[in-house]
Amino acid sequence: MALADISRVEIEKAIEECDRLGRDAFLTAYGFRRARRYVLVHGGGQYDSKAIVGAAHGFLPGERPLAPDTPGFSGGAKHAARLLRRLGFDVVEDPGASDPPHDEPIPDGPIHDDLIHRVTHLKVNRSASRPALYKPIVLLWAMGRALRGEPRLLPWSETEEALKALLERHGTRGERPRPDYPIASLHHEGLWELRDFTGPVTTAHGDAGVKRWFSAHQPRGGLVEPLHELFPHSAVTRLAVLDDLLDTFFEDLDPAPLLADVGLEDSDPAAPRPVVARAPEQWLLTAAEYERGCRLVEEKEARTRGRRRARTTLGPVRSRAARYLVLARSQGRCENPDCTGQPADVTDRNHPILEVDHVIGLAQGGRDHPSQMVALCPNCHAVKTRGRTREALRDVLLRVARERHEAGGGRGAEAPEPSG
Repeated sequence: MALADISRVEIEKAIEECDRLGRDAFLTAYGFRRARRYVLVHGGGQYDSKAIVGAAHGFLPGERPLAPDTPGFSGGAKHAARLLRRLGFDVVEDPGASDPPHDEPIPDGPIHDDLIHRVTHLKVNRSASRPALYKPIVLLWAMGRALRGEPRLLPWSETEEALKALLERHGTRGERPRPDYPIASLHHEGLWELRDFTGPVTTAHGDAGVKRWFSAHQPRGGLVEPLHELFPHSAVTRLAVLDDLLDTFFEDLDPAPLLADVGLEDSDPAAPRPVVARAPEQWLLTAAEYERGCRLVEEKEARTRGRRRARTTLGPVRSRAARYLVLARSQGRCENPDCTGQPADVTDRNHPILEVDHVIGLAQGGRDHPSQMVALCPNCHAVKTRGRTREALRDVLLRVARERHEAGGGRGAEAPEPSG
């Protein structure tokens, strides 16, 4: 940590990024909560002091953003607020604010590592060597609710009714319509919050006892708050989690009907959803989010590299998150430096007409990773695929992909060994 090295330049870059993303998306991207005691006032706007300083640290050469729980880093008078005032910024203190302030670390630890790790390393029961679908179905349902902005916590009667119907329709591996089992298990894994009851929560073991506990206590519950807030704001995290759940638990199934039922059936799930109506702001990603997305892509790549997906034909396992990262990194422009002009038209969702391409084909040993992928307009894609100059262009694009990847916040990484 190098707080003393942060200057007004880095602080102003963080403020500019917050303005572009919006306050809530900015806080979610860096893992902070809203400040209640120390607020930075600048240019007519108010900003969360600790989050701004944490993000500014990532603009220092060779440094990363500071997490909320970085040792020795607080938002109070000794650290963030003091630094901002020393640099000449106006920091307002609310003397009536109560503790604990909202800009302190989330109690369960680093949101973007710990909780996502729990989801992508989900432990489930197995039947005939195939993983049970109880918990994946519950998580996909909750993800869809978060994406639509629906309330996080529901009465048990509503949760039970919705999940019973999903388990009846999509529990193709003998799953009974019993949501009490997966909810109890997800609660003990720290992924599901239960409220409005007394005493300990039942374990996920047994039969009548589990059902009797939920029937007697009727808890309100839902996905833990950090995840519920993260999924709608971080498309790359949402897509990486979706990739992982589908590839791990639905490899030999068609998940399309389930995704339609839970509201995750987007016809182009890897295309960035516009956060605001203006361009190019809708394509912006923080360096921290780009790096986090690449890390999730690499974890999946290590498990699935070389694996083929069993459908009507054998096709490679591909990452929606990797494609999203490339599209967002491009900011809506063709990444071929010699592009002579991409179409001025846009899609029905107001997105530029771009195609994500693997510079080295997966069949030829290329990686499904942003460091070897580019966003191309249809003309440049055709030249790269069928043009006489395609070999020379491929060398250029491979260099561009690596440079754009590193500039976006990614780090060079050796290709993982195929699993299994």
